[in-house]
Amino acid sequence: MSISHAPDLVVRPAPLSLPTAADLAPLPLQRPLLMIGHGTRNESGRQCFLDFATLYQELDTSRPVFPCFLELTGPSIQEVVDHCIDKGYTELSALPILLFAARHNKFDVTNELDLARKRHPQLKYHYGRHFGITPGILDLWKQRLEFLDAPEHNPQGISREETVLLFVGRGSSDPDANSDVSKMARILWEGSGYQTVETCFIGITHPRLEEGFRRARLYQPKRIVVVPYFLFTGTLVEKIFDISAQQQAAVPETQITCLPEMGLHPALVQVLRQRELETQLGQVHMNCELCKFRLAALNGEEPHSHSHDHGHGHGHDHGHAAINVDKEADYHNRIWQVP
Repeated sequence: MSISHAPDLVVRPAPLSLPTAADLAPLPLQRPLLMIGHGTRNESGRQCFLDFATLYQELDTSRPVFPCFLELTGPSIQEVVDHCIDKGYTELSALPILLFAARHNKFDVTNELDLARKRHPQLKYHYGRHFGITPGILDLWKQRLEFLDAPEHNPQGISREETVLLFVGRGSSDPDANSDVSKMARILWEGSGYQTVETCFIGITHPRLEEGFRRARLYQPKRIVVVPYFLFTGTLVEKIFDISAQQQAAVPETQITCLPEMGLHPALVQVLRQRELETQLGQVHMNCELCKFRLAALNGEEPHSHSHDHGHGHGHDHGHAAINVDKEADYHNRIWQVP
């Protein structure tokens, strides 16, 4: 079933007023910024990312902002770096516009930047950190859940005690990133009054969304609220909505409500500003202790270093070697190995 058959499934809050230039902390440097997105073949998702970059540039024109993508669409990181070099820029801030520090952040983006530096030895870049778990993003979701309590979006008056949250992450081949999804779900649930929260994923890891619905129904809730933990729309977000619509049709007695992706939200602009400031002030901190690439290096396997000199080709977070990520046993046998 397509989401178009269940128009009331997704509840989109009214757009909020976006920040003005006066709302942003000033930058000490006018260093150009590379905004690096994951990339998608979904044109709406691609355009949302580009709109986010355009908005951020318009708020502060003191330095140029260059959006680019790791994979699936253009412009690529290499194309944008070449453009920067042509413009005479040899020192850049580079930010991964990603929620969690998974393979793409730790491994693939940094490989692309290292490749660009080999092609342009004069290039120096300052690599920032992912968005992570922040108070602003937490408040974003709390406000949206409060929005769902309003009578027009909860006409049956179903209480939070009779509602289960179903928190849906993208899914990664990095256990550290997957654990952060569970952490965010737990923080959102604590003190919320909801019956419980179940964490699941739309791909790569387990449990998948269908299993998440099965677990949520074990509590016999009157309502399930689906929280898609994504920055922008895209193929995977649409898949979450479609599966939710199928679940609603299969079990109509349990009301299913989906919140949308985060989108162009003022909280994300503020997080982006903080991450850019960190690159300029030398305050970037990564969680390396449970990084499986670091652990592999300690065990004498392929080295990994957060100095970003990895020497690996670009890979995908969508299954490696002979692993079948849809088969849970294969996934567990492979997950702590370094691709």
